[in-house]
Amino acid sequence: MLLKIKNGSKGFGDEILFEDIDFEIKSNEKVAIIGRNGCGKTTLLKIINKEYELDSGQLIIDGNISIGYLSQQAFKDEQMTVRESFAEVYKHILEIEQQLKKVAKRLETEYSEELLAKFASLQHQFECHNGYNYDQQQIMLFTKFGFSLDDLDKKISEFSGGQKTRIAFVRLLLLQPEILLLDEPTNHLDIQTVEWLEGYLQKYPNAIVVVSHDRMFLDKVISEVYEFEFNKLHHYVGNYSQYVQLKELEFNRQQIAYKNQQEEIARLEKLIEKFRYKKNKAAFAQSKIKYLQKMTKIERPNEDKRKMKLRFEKSIKGGNTVLIVEDLEIGYDQTLCRIDLQVYSADKLGVIGPNGLGKSTFLKTIMGLVAPLSGDFMYGHQIEVAYFDQSLAQVSSTKTVLDELWDLYPEYDHTQIRTVLGNFMFSADDVFKTCDVLSGGEKVRLLLSKIMLSKANLLILDEPTNHLDIAGKEALEKALIQYDGTVIFVSHDRYFVNKLANRILYIDGDKTNFYQLNYQEFLEKVNNIECNKKIVEVKEEKIIDSKTERENKKRAESLERQIARAEEELEDLRALRFEEEYYHDYQKMDQLNNEIDDKKNEIINMMKEWERYVS
Repeated sequence: MLLKIKNGSKGFGDEILFEDIDFEIKSNEKVAIIGRNGCGKTTLLKIINKEYELDSGQLIIDGNISIGYLSQQAFKDEQMTVRESFAEVYKHILEIEQQLKKVAKRLETEYSEELLAKFASLQHQFECHNGYNYDQQQIMLFTKFGFSLDDLDKKISEFSGGQKTRIAFVRLLLLQPEILLLDEPTNHLDIQTVEWLEGYLQKYPNAIVVVSHDRMFLDKVISEVYEFEFNKLHHYVGNYSQYVQLKELEFNRQQIAYKNQQEEIARLEKLIEKFRYKKNKAAFAQSKIKYLQKMTKIERPNEDKRKMKLRFEKSIKGGNTVLIVEDLEIGYDQTLCRIDLQVYSADKLGVIGPNGLGKSTFLKTIMGLVAPLSGDFMYGHQIEVAYFDQSLAQVSSTKTVLDELWDLYPEYDHTQIRTVLGNFMFSADDVFKTCDVLSGGEKVRLLLSKIMLSKANLLILDEPTNHLDIAGKEALEKALIQYDGTVIFVSHDRYFVNKLANRILYIDGDKTNFYQLNYQEFLEKVNNIECNKKIVEVKEEKIIDSKTERENKKRAESLERQIARAEEELEDLRALRFEEEYYHDYQKMDQLNNEIDDKKNEIINMMKEWERYVS
C-alpha cells in the first residue's frame, strides 16, 4: 500500500464534495477517478498531492514516496529553455556525473583505496539512476510529444498554452514518481500521440492515478475505477468498459433485491394488519412485527438522471449534395494540405489526423472564416449551417445565459427559453450567470443549446466534446446519432469518432485522404495497407536465387560462431573487474571498461548482421 484515505470528507463553504470516502493506491496500480464535472475528482488529486487537506478523515502515506502531479502552472520561470528545465529533473544525475569526473581526475595523479571505493560507489549510483541513458530518454519523450530537437533550446515562454502543458507532461514523465497523478492527460494531444502515450503508461513501472473523460484511453490504461456519485466514492475492478458492465449489473441486482424486499414487506404488513387484533393470532402478528423491525432494509438504488436533454432537428431537408470540395488548398502563410471530397445528406464526416496540419483550418475555411489559398468549395441547395468553435469565442459576452440565448431566438417566450436551458442543465440561478464567468463545460452546453435551436441541416463541430464529462459526451453522441442531418466534425476522442463517424477525412500534411468508411473500417484498412507494405518488402527481399541463399546461410552460421566466441571473451573481460590489479588501478580499470564497451558493441553489430541473413 502506497497511499490510503480513510473516511475522508471535503467541502468548500456550504458545498459538500464528498464524505466518508475510502481510497487506496497500491504499488504499480493504474487507477481512474471518474464522475461528473465538479464532483471532486481534481480536488482528490490535490489532496493526494498535499495541496489541499481533508476536512475529516485520514490521509496515510507510506514513507517518503515521490508524488508527481501535472499542474497547470508547471513552470516557475518561463524564461528558461526547455533543456534547462529538463536539466532540473536530472539535477541529481548531473551532480553525480560531475563528482565522477572530479574523482577520475584525482585518480590520474593519486591513488588510495578510499578514492577507488568512492569512484565505484559513484559509478554504481550513476548506473542505478540510468545516467548513461538519460539524454536519450529525454529526446525520445520530447519528440514523441510532437516537438523537434530544435525546440529544446527555445524558451518556455515561446510556446502556446497547449504546448506548455505537453512540455510539463514530458518533464513529469522524466521524473518517474512513485505515484503519477494525471488530470485530463489526453487534452492537447492528437490521436497518434495519445496512442503512443497509452503504450508508455501501460509499461510505466509505478502507480498511476488518472482523471480523464477519454473512455478509450481509460480502457487501454487503467485496471481500477473509483467513481464519485452522490458525494460517495465507489470502487470497481477492471477498465472503463468493465466498470460500465459491473455498475449496470450491480444496479439491476440491487433494484431487484429492493423490489423483492418491498413486496415481502407489503405482504408481511398485510398479514400483521389482518391478524394483530385476533387473540389466537396476536402472537403470530407480534413475531412478524419484530421480524420487520430487525430486517436489514435494502436501499432503493440511486440513479443519477441529471443529463443534457438535447435533440437536433432540421427545419428544412436541403439538397442531397451537401458540400463539394475541389482541389481546396488551405493554410495561412503556407499550404497545410489540399482536399477533395463530396459530402452527402446524413453523412457523419469525422476529420482526424495529427495536430497542426489543418483539421480546424479546414472547418474555418468552409465556414468562410479563413480564405482558401486556392481551389473551391460549394454548398448544396438550401443547406443551412451551424458552427461550433472549439475556442468557445461565441460565448464570451457579459450577457446572462438567459439573455444570450433569448436575444438570439426572440421568437421563443420566457418559459420556452428557460425550459431549453433547463434541458442543458442550467437551472434556477444558473441562467443569471454572465457568459464570461462560465466554466468550459457550461460554455459548451450553452453553445450546443444555440446550435440545437438553429435547426440547421448541417452541423460543423470543432472538438465539441472538449470540457464535457462522460455523461455529457454520451448525451451528445446519442443526439447526433439520432440526428438525420449532416455532421462534419473534428475530434480527438476516438470513442466519440467510433460511435458517430461513417466517413473519415484523414489529414496528415500531404497525405490527405477521404474514406467512405466508418472509423473501425478505416483503422482496419490503414492497418492492412501497412501490413501489405511490409509483406511486399519481405517478398522483395526474399526474391533471391538459391546460390545467394546458400551464401547467406553460410555467413549466418559463421556469425553464430563469432558471436559465441565474442560473448565468452566479454565474460572473461567482465571477470577481470574483480582482479586486484584492476580494481586497485584506476587507469587499468578505465581501459578495461573501454574494452568491455567495444566488445559489447562488436556483439551488437554482429547480431544485427546475423538478423539480416536469417530473416
